[in-house]
Amino acid sequence: MRHTRETCNVVWSGTWVENRLGVRLVGDDDLRGLLGLALRRNPKRAHLLVSNVLGKHVPQRPSTVYGHGYRLGLRVRELLGDEAAGRAVVLGYAETATGLGHSVADGVALAPYLHSTRRAVAGVAPAGGFEESHSHATSHLLLPENPDLLAGDGPLVLVDDEFSTGNTVLNTVRDLHERYPRERYVVVALVDMRSAADRGRLADFAREIGARVDLVTTARGVVELPEGVLELGQRIVEEHETRETCEVRGGREARDTCETREADEIPEARETREAGPAEPVRVDLGWPTGVPDGGRHGFTPGHRAALDAALPCMAARVAAELRITGITGDTGDTGDTGAPRGTGDRPRVLVLGFEELMYTPLRLGLALEQAGYDVRTSTTTRSPVLALDDPGYAIRTRLVFRDHDRPGDGPGERYAYNVAGGGFDAVVAVVDSVADTPELHAPGGLLAQLGAHTPRVLLAVVPSYVPAPAPAEQRPVRQEQGPVRQEQRPGPQEQPPGPQQQQKAAPMPEPLRGPAFSSYAPEDVGWLLQDLSGVALEAPVEEREEAVQTGGAHYAESLPVEYQPSEQYQQLFRAALETSAARIAQAVGTVTETLLAEHPRSGEGAEPPLARPVLVSLARAGTPVGVLMRRWALHRHGLDLPHYAVSIVRGRGIDANALRWLAAHHDPADIVFVDGWTGKGAITRELAEALKEFPGFRPEIAVLADPGGCVRTYGTREDFLIPSACLNSTVSGLISRTVLRADLVGPEDFHGGKFYRELAGSDVSAHFVDTVAARFDEVSGAVDTQVKELLTADRAPTWEGWAAVERISEEYGIRDVNLVKPGVGETTRVLLRRVPWKILARSGAGADLDHVRLLAEQRGVPVEEVDGLPYTCVGLIHPRFTRGATGADGTAAVAR
Repeated sequence: MRHTRETCNVVWSGTWVENRLGVRLVGDDDLRGLLGLALRRNPKRAHLLVSNVLGKHVPQRPSTVYGHGYRLGLRVRELLGDEAAGRAVVLGYAETATGLGHSVADGVALAPYLHSTRRAVAGVAPAGGFEESHSHATSHLLLPENPDLLAGDGPLVLVDDEFSTGNTVLNTVRDLHERYPRERYVVVALVDMRSAADRGRLADFAREIGARVDLVTTARGVVELPEGVLELGQRIVEEHETRETCEVRGGREARDTCETREADEIPEARETREAGPAEPVRVDLGWPTGVPDGGRHGFTPGHRAALDAALPCMAARVAAELRITGITGDTGDTGDTGAPRGTGDRPRVLVLGFEELMYTPLRLGLALEQAGYDVRTSTTTRSPVLALDDPGYAIRTRLVFRDHDRPGDGPGERYAYNVAGGGFDAVVAVVDSVADTPELHAPGGLLAQLGAHTPRVLLAVVPSYVPAPAPAEQRPVRQEQGPVRQEQRPGPQEQPPGPQQQQKAAPMPEPLRGPAFSSYAPEDVGWLLQDLSGVALEAPVEEREEAVQTGGAHYAESLPVEYQPSEQYQQLFRAALETSAARIAQAVGTVTETLLAEHPRSGEGAEPPLARPVLVSLARAGTPVGVLMRRWALHRHGLDLPHYAVSIVRGRGIDANALRWLAAHHDPADIVFVDGWTGKGAITRELAEALKEFPGFRPEIAVLADPGGCVRTYGTREDFLIPSACLNSTVSGLISRTVLRADLVGPEDFHGGKFYRELAGSDVSAHFVDTVAARFDEVSGAVDTQVKELLTADRAPTWEGWAAVERISEEYGIRDVNLVKPGVGETTRVLLRRVPWKILARSGAGADLDHVRLLAEQRGVPVEEVDGLPYTCVGLIHPRFTRGATGADGTAAVAR
C-alpha cells in the first residue's frame, strides 16, 4: 500500500506538534482541515502553519487548490461590484501566495494581476518594494511591465496565504500608499490567525492613512501558545538535527547510510533507489506566444483568456508523453489525450512547480485532472522545515537540492516536501527557462532527486517572460528649492533607466576631485557625483523623520542639518582616535591584504604581480576607509590603486550611471566595493540586487568592520568605535550624504552631493586619515599574522546581524526592521541624523560608547543596558514618530 497522506488522513497533521509543544489551533470548524503544523528553526517562532490547500508544501488536488482561491476572488468581486472590480489590481505575495493570488484574480475576472518577486530582472525598474521580516527571504520587489499598473485610483487587492500579524500587509500598503495613494484596499487570505491586538492595529492603520481596508478570508482562528513553547520547540528541533542532516541530498552512498525510517517504511522509495534514478524526459508544452509565465511583470485578463485557450493542448502533450512512457494505469479507453478512463487504479501524477512559478503548474495540473488523471500539485521552496515521518505531522519527507536559477542573493539549498513517499507514478517538473540550468540536471539536483522517488520524471520548461525596456523619460526641470513635498516624489519611471536604455546617452562627466569638491587630496578619491552645493536641501531632523515615516518623502530626497559638535564632543573624538588609531590601522591593513591576496592577478612567470583592484567606496561612510586602504597599498606595496566614491540609496539601489562610467574606464571584474562597517546587512543586499543588471561586477563589499556577519572580506568582526562614525561631513572630506531627487537628478546624471566648504574650520578628514596611516608600520606584523589566519578560515557570511535585528524588532514591538540600527556606527548615525527612541547598550560596554552616551544625554534619549546583546550597542529610531512625539526642545520623548 502506498505511504501517502491520504492513507493517514484520519489523524490531524498537527497532532504531533500539538501533543509535544501544547500548540493549539482554535477557531472555525474547518480550520484544522485547512492547516497542519510543523517545526522549524527560528529565533521567534518554532511552529509553522502548513496549508493543506495552498499547493506549496503539501501535494493537493489542483481543483482543491484552484477552487479555494477562485471562490475568494468571487467574494472580492461581489464585495467591490463590477465597476470597482474593473478598476482594481490584485497583488499576490512571493513566494508562497503567487498561485493563490492568480486564482483570486481569476475569480475577480476583471482585474490585472501582479505578484511580488525576489528575482530582480535586468532593465525593469522597481515600482515598489517592502520587507517581510518573518520570512526566510525577506525582500520583495514589484516589477510591473506597465509602470502605470499600480498608479490608478481603483482598489488594491492584496492576497496572502495566511494573515498572522498583518506586518507584511502593513509594510506593503505603507510603501505603495506613499507612492500611489488610493481610497480602498482589500486584504485576502485563506486563514486569518491574528490576535485581537493585531486586528485593532489594522483598523488603526486604515484610519491613519484615511482609506477603507476590507478583509476576505476562508476561515478565522488563533494559535494558542503555552509558556516556554519557543525554547521547547528549539530543543525538539535540536534533537532531530542528526536525522535532518542525513536526509536524501543525492548520491547512492548518502541514501544508503541515512538513518531515517524513510527507506524501510516507503516501499516505492526503496524500489526506485534500487533501480536507479529515473532519467528525465523533456516535454514541449507549446507555450502560447506573448503570454507571461506568471504575474511577476503583470498578468491581464487577456493573458488569462489566451492561457485558457492553450491549456487543453498543453495538457494533451503531457498526457501523450505519459502514455509513451507507460503511465496509463487503466485498461479502459484513454481517449485522444491518453488520460485513463473508467474506475481502475489510475496513475498518480504530481505536477511540481518551482518557487514563485506556482500558477502555471497549477493550471496545467488542473487541465490534466479534468482530463481524468489522478493529479496532485505542489511547489519547491526556499523555506527550511524539519521533516518527520509521522501521520500527525504536516511535513513527512523532504528532498534537499541546490538552487538552479542562480539567484542574486547567492547559492543555497532548496526543498521539495512530501514528494518522497507520495507514491507518484510520474512527476512533471515545471520550471521557467531561467531555471533550466546545469544545476537543475546535475547529480544531486532537483531532477536527480525526483528520479530517485518516482519511475518517471517529465520536465516542462516555460519561457521566462522578459518585458521590453521602457523608454527613457524626459529629463526633469531642475529646481532650486528645499526638501521635496509629497506631490514631487519621484515615481518608478523617474529613476535612472536600466543599462539598455542609456546606449545613446551623452558622455558622462569626469569624477569630481578636491580641492574643488571635497577636502581630500585629488589623488585620494574621485567622486562620481554631481555637485549640488548651491541647492538648499537641508531640513530639521524632526521634520525629515516625520516626512520619511509618513510617506511624505524618501530619506535621500533631503539632507539633515549638519550636526555641529560641541567642544566636549570634539575632545571625545580626539581621545577616541588616539586610543583606537592602531586598532583601525590593523583592520585597514587586514582588509587590504586579504583583498590583494584573493583578487584575480594578471601577468606571467612564477610570481605574477600583485592584484590591482579598483576601490569604489560607498559614499560617504565608506570613503574614509577607501582612502585608508589606498594609502596602505601604496605604503606597503607601492601600488597606486584607483579610488572612486559612488552613491547607493536603500530602496533605490546604486547609481547606475556611476556603474556605467566605471565599466567604460575599468574592467568590472577589478571593481571592489568598500564600506565602513555592516549593521544588519541592508546595503549588502541592496548592492547585490542592483548589480544583477550589470554583468561583470561582483556583488561583494569589503568593510573595515563586519559585526553583522554580512560579508567575507573584512578587517575585523568586532563591533568597536570607528572614529569616522562620530562625525558627519567633517570627517568625510566635507561631503554630505548623497541625494537622489527627481527634480535634481536626471536620467543621465550621477546622484548628487554637497561640498560644505563653510565647515573647513572644523574639518578633521585629513587628520583622521593621517593619524591612522602613521600607525601602519607599527601594526604590519599583526596584520600579516591575522591575514594568514583569515585566508584559511571559513569567512562565509552568517547574517547574524539580520537575525538579531529581527529579534530586537519583535521584542520591542517595532514593526519596521529599518528602524533598528545595530552597531556603534549605525547607532551614532541615529543620534546624529534621525529621531532616536532609545539606545540599547551591551552590559559592560566601555569607552567605545562614551560618545554615544554623550549624544544620548544631549538629546534626552534613554540608554538601556542589555545582557547578551550581539552588538556593542543598537539604536532604535522612534517607531511612530510625529513632531507630537517630541518635547518642546525637539528631543525624543521617553516611551512609557
